Amino acid sequence: MPNKKNEKRFEGKGRVGSRQLLLQVLYQHQKNDDDVATLMKQSSHLKEYKRIDQDYFKLLLEGIVLSKDDLEKMITPHIDRPIDQIDSIERAIIWISVYEISNTDIPNSVAINEAIELAKSFGAETSFQYINAVLDSYCQSIKT
Repeated sequence: MPNKKNEKRFEGKGRVGSRQLLLQVLYQHQKNDDDVATLMKQSSHLKEYKRIDQDYFKLLLEGIVLSKDDLEKMITPHIDRPIDQIDSIERAIIWISVYEISNTDIPNSVAINEAIELAKSFGAETSFQYINAVLDSYCQSIKT
């Protein structure tokens, strides 16, 4: 019987697919510390890359990698442990969502829902709950 969690990998198209591929790429970035150019070159050769919103993928990849220290400063007040103790998948999902909330016109609720879906597909069993709590706290803190 196929693993339902694995079935969802790279199924997305458009922006959903961009986030799915970006999550994989940001995981790699955390493990190998590859730069944006290397990550883009590797990503553009994947068959999944043809199905996604490539401009959005590039926007997010460049923005997140170049501003991850700032993103982590924004996240730190909303997490219960040091950032380096957060699982790499969860950290990448949070980076994506906080970047989208802070730097795009994506509604906060959409960014959070997309993060929860990524966590359900790729994260640990209950990681979506943790991510939801962190992002909800972050969004509450930026309300004007």
